[in-house]
Amino acid sequence: MAAAAIGDVPASRVIGRGLSGHWPSVRNMSETISEAAATAEPTGPEPAEPDRPHGPSLSPSRATDFMSCPLLYRFRVLDKLPEPPSPVAARGTLVHAVLERLFDEPQGCRTPQAARDLVPGQWERLLADEPELAGMFAEDSERDAWFDEAREMLDRYFTLEDPNRLEPTHREMSVEAVLESGLMLRGYIDRLDVARTGELRIVDYKTGTAPREEYEARALFQMKFYALALWRARGIIPKMLQLIYLGNGELVRYVPDEADLVATERKINALWRAIDRAHTTGDWRPHPSRLCDWCSHQALCPAFGGSPPALPSTVQAAAPQPATAQPATAEPAAAEDACVPVDAPPIPAQVPPAALRAPAVPA
Repeated sequence: MAAAAIGDVPASRVIGRGLSGHWPSVRNMSETISEAAATAEPTGPEPAEPDRPHGPSLSPSRATDFMSCPLLYRFRVLDKLPEPPSPVAARGTLVHAVLERLFDEPQGCRTPQAARDLVPGQWERLLADEPELAGMFAEDSERDAWFDEAREMLDRYFTLEDPNRLEPTHREMSVEAVLESGLMLRGYIDRLDVARTGELRIVDYKTGTAPREEYEARALFQMKFYALALWRARGIIPKMLQLIYLGNGELVRYVPDEADLVATERKINALWRAIDRAHTTGDWRPHPSRLCDWCSHQALCPAFGGSPPALPSTVQAAAPQPATAQPATAEPAAAEDACVPVDAPPIPAQVPPAALRAPAVPA
């Protein structure tokens, strides 16, 4: 069956698994995306340009922090409290680094073994940047098991895409955009792929497992955040958002439309107003949830009998409200946490409105 043009895909959610190796490669990037916005080596947030006025900014990670727990946002953004190295987070960083550099290999050489061979060098690079990572493992057996899990995720990647048939346009791309409200959106996109016709696909690697259907909207928030930033900065709505879950080998694909991104912008602006209110009132109350099990700040959290430190002197705020009250929240959002091919993606012309889940393709 002939593939449908990417623009013909209805703006509905599609979830499925499949090998995308038969997609045509993209070798040229559209002029609609600035070359200066890309970086092959992740170096953290880029400094502001000297002539850029300083104003409020928000990343998807910090937005997610506030939605999960305003106190966690405060600890990370205002108090800047240190956190011990996390083996899960470090493994994610390692896998991301390997997949980024895998595409430096020539086509035909991007194999599971090539990815595995990149692991030692990328681990040494991470250790050079963050020596404290070496203390994550009490025993050599723990470290060996950790590396085995990372290699398994890399092997699983090859059941979802054939990197020899892909030519990414950007990897670890910095994106920024200022909304009409004055809020700047900032973030890093794992992969931005651009067809010669200018169609965009945003790809994000996840080393966890795909969420259940009832949590898909939260999982897609980060991707819609990036799509909104690209739309406001470049005037182009990405044709596809794709999450690659390496924890269980699942692809989550979403085709956004203008209404999606307008609703996302309203949500982000409402979220920033909630953050601004917390700055004004000093009300950074906790929001206990299952995520607390992974939080390293329980000793300072009122929900666990602790007391937060005094706010930094640079933060002007009134006394916070009692921690037992409900957390400040943003206004509810509208209903909703590979390369773009030159011709079309392997998605049928008629996409069912409901999410589809299919068995993983054998390696």
